Amino acid sequence: MISSNNIYQEIQNITSKLIQCSLCNEQNFPSQQNSSGNKVIISYSNMQDFSIALRNIPYKDIYQELDKNKNYNFKMLDGALIQLLYSYQKNKLISHRLAFFPSPDLESFHNEPEIYEEDEIYADIIAKDILPTPIRFDYDPKSFKEIDHPKSHLTLGQFKNCRIPVSSPITPNVFMKFILQNFYHTAFKRHESELSFPKTLFDNTITAQEKEILHIAIE
Repeated sequence: MISSNNIYQEIQNITSKLIQCSLCNEQNFPSQQNSSGNKVIISYSNMQDFSIALRNIPYKDIYQELDKNKNYNFKMLDGALIQLLYSYQKNKLISHRLAFFPSPDLESFHNEPEIYEEDEIYADIIAKDILPTPIRFDYDPKSFKEIDHPKSHLTLGQFKNCRIPVSSPITPNVFMKFILQNFYHTAFKRHESELSFPKTLFDNTITAQEKEILHIAIE
C-alpha cells in the first residue's frame, strides 16, 4: 500500500532533484497536514484556493493568477507551473490532482534568446511553434460515472468533458517522469541519472468497460 508518507517523501525527493539539476526557478516545499475525520492533505507550503484553475475563463488569466500567488509546487525554467495535490482518509487515497500549466507565452526567452540558445538543454522549451496546453490527472472516485467520469482520468486543455480513462491513480514519481520525459526531453536525457524516480504504482481502478475504449495504462 502506498501511504501518505510515501507520497510526501516522493514529492520531497522530486523537489530536491529538480533544484539540484536547476530545472525549476522557484518552488514550494511539500506539506502534510492532518485534519478532522482522519484526513491527511499533501500539498505545498502556502497553498491557496486553486478553484480558479477550474473556472471558465481564458487560460492566460488562470496561469497569471496561479503564478502571481505562487500557487504551485514548482515553476519550471520555461515558466510552466506544476501542482501535486493528494488527499488521504483513514490511510486510503481519496483524491489527487496533478497538474501541468505551461506558460502561455515565452516572452522572456524570446527577448533574450542568446542566453538560452547557447545551451541545448533549453531546446524543447523555446521553440516558437509550441502551443501551451494544460494537462491534469485527477483521481476523483466520489464523482465516478463509468466512461463519462472515470475514477482516474486525464484532462487535456480546458475541455469540460475531456476525461480520458487512466488505469489507476498516479504517484508523483510516475507523473514527474511523464512530464520530464515528454516536455523537457533534452534536459531529462542530460540528467537522466539524477532524475531516475523509482516507479511506484497504485492498484487499478479502471473498469472493464473503460478498458474497451482508448485509455492510458499505468504499468
